Amino acid sequence: MKTAAAVLGSILAAASLIAGAQSAPGTAPGADGNAVHRYVVERSFAPGALDGLNSALKAKVNANNAKFGVHWVMSYANAAKTKTYCIYEGPSAGAIRQAATANGLPVDSVTEVPVTLLPK
Repeated sequence: MKTAAAVLGSILAAASLIAGAQSAPGTAPGADGNAVHRYVVERSFAPGALDGLNSALKAKVNANNAKFGVHWVMSYANAAKTKTYCIYEGPSAGAIRQAATANGLPVDSVTEVPVTLLPK
């Protein structure tokens, strides 16, 4: 069984790959020229809460996120689907939390991950 540190390490590695080698440490400019920061969001859900996640619900989440300048990159879930670790880009941790509130999503923690570490 993986420890939380191992899971977080895997998520950070994936986030680094998504960001690409060209990403500068810290921030990158967004479409509007403002800085975009990368975050890992940890969430806890009741058993079965993620079972109804479909493309229409994802589209609604993405539309709400856009109101706060937030982009959902991808998420990972444990086997029981009771914990998720999500990669987001946005202007601030506050914007990430506001988007979550607008979507009715729980937030256990928001961690900025400005450093890209590549395996090569």
